[in-house]
Amino acid sequence: VYKIGGVGTVPVGRVETGVIKPGLKATFAPSGVEAVVKSLEVHHAEVDEAGPGDNVGFHCKNVTSQDIRRGDVASDSDNNPAAGTSSFEAQVIVMNHPGQISNGYSPVLDCHTAHVCCTFKNIKEKMDRKTGKVIEQNPAFVKQGDACIVEMIPLKPLCVEAFTNFPPLGRFALRDMKQTVAVGVIKSVVKEEPRKDE
Repeated sequence: VYKIGGVGTVPVGRVETGVIKPGLKATFAPSGVEAVVKSLEVHHAEVDEAGPGDNVGFHCKNVTSQDIRRGDVASDSDNNPAAGTSSFEAQVIVMNHPGQISNGYSPVLDCHTAHVCCTFKNIKEKMDRKTGKVIEQNPAFVKQGDACIVEMIPLKPLCVEAFTNFPPLGRFALRDMKQTVAVGVIKSVVKEEPRKDE
């Protein structure tokens, strides 16, 4: 899975898992654009393949810079491709918030290179940070220092993954009022159904 910041039509990003090589049919999530990788370069030198941790620029045919944006995730179209997320469940620790956080709170989520507002749809349980034991089901609110399990809904297209499957796409920070309010780990993801373009 790659991350993208479009530069002309050479997306640039870091390989997180697997291998990218020319000829790979890539799907960009959450937009659903597909393209074949024509060539790859790492530090301006052309290579035949790149693996996790490599920062790659890859040239794709038929993709314009309008099709893909920063925060997109590219993956192999034929092997469990990444997809947009309709909702996800995460364990969130509130680090730094002056008041109470309740359902409906919508901070900005920073995950890999994406920045998307997400709403707390349902705070399911509050837990003890040290033991992980549940203290309260469906709490009315959480505050600084609390850990909780929350169902969250992205307000714009977003591609994230469960931490256990792809750690780099499963860790996030929540920002509000120019500061990091909370950090979290994604437990499970509900994927959007792939849109079939008519």
